[in-house]
Amino acid sequence: MKVLLTSTSFQDTPGTHQELLQEQGYDLDTLRGPISEEELLPIIGKYDAVICGDDEYTEAVIKKGTEGNLKYISKYGVGLDRIDLEAAKKYGIPVTNCPGVNQVSVSEHVLALLFTFEKNIHVQFNSTNTGSWKRWVGHEIQGKTIGIVGLGAIGKELSKKANALGLNVIACDLHMDEEFLAQNPFVTFEINIETIYEKADIISLHIPHTPKSEHLINEEVVQYKLKRKPILINTSRGMLIDTNAVLKGLEQGKLRGYLTDVLAHEPMLEDEPLKGVENVLITPHVGSRTFQSVERQGTMAVENLIKLISTENT
Repeated sequence: MKVLLTSTSFQDTPGTHQELLQEQGYDLDTLRGPISEEELLPIIGKYDAVICGDDEYTEAVIKKGTEGNLKYISKYGVGLDRIDLEAAKKYGIPVTNCPGVNQVSVSEHVLALLFTFEKNIHVQFNSTNTGSWKRWVGHEIQGKTIGIVGLGAIGKELSKKANALGLNVIACDLHMDEEFLAQNPFVTFEINIETIYEKADIISLHIPHTPKSEHLINEEVVQYKLKRKPILINTSRGMLIDTNAVLKGLEQGKLRGYLTDVLAHEPMLEDEPLKGVENVLITPHVGSRTFQSVERQGTMAVENLIKLISTENT
């Protein structure tokens, strides 16, 4: 069984997930992703299976793979937007992912970004490193309203942490989890996202990137719907926002800050328009990159592959 591993988090973090993979005795190759369609096309056919990160599994790549040996795709992580699932179904390639394993890590990262921005940690750190003792005035988050867009595993975890910190919590989702809301009555649930645009001081995005959600935060939203000059936090996917609309909103004061762990193009391009902009914080897609989360995700990714192979062979 020849397997390609491209998740850098998996590779860079020692733990039981690596031990489990080695125990399988696969003929293992590693590349450092994310891997583009152009890079995958010449090589994909020689692998029986992949454990991938955010690589470009387009229809062309999947088709090329099935013309060779490709039989299984195990996604390390939750998001499947970089894998053409229709093509995978068309060519008979099962695809698995790792839901419900990174919500603690990502929700903590949201709060880390928020505290860093509101307490000016980033600018104070850079200042004192130069020997300066210039002091900025920060903001408290207690009593503010956070709007959580997407009440999945991460959104739920964030809502509980936000409530514990004294934030008012509004959440919206296409589906209403009545059991969770009954257990956590502090969450004000809205089907309509407009309420979040109107009432939230902080907006945190926790939905997948799909054709419908692309540029959810666009010119119309920024210019006409945001009522409280909110801080926008994005730990989901870069394509959820229209970069130009966000930049314009920051310049005009309609947005107070944009804190993001994701970009439309990753790794960051030399001419990334958000780079170096005042009131923008960027981290390099590390929201789930904790030892604990990597070990959980990595183990699930390997276990998913083992199950795919064993199911095929029974």
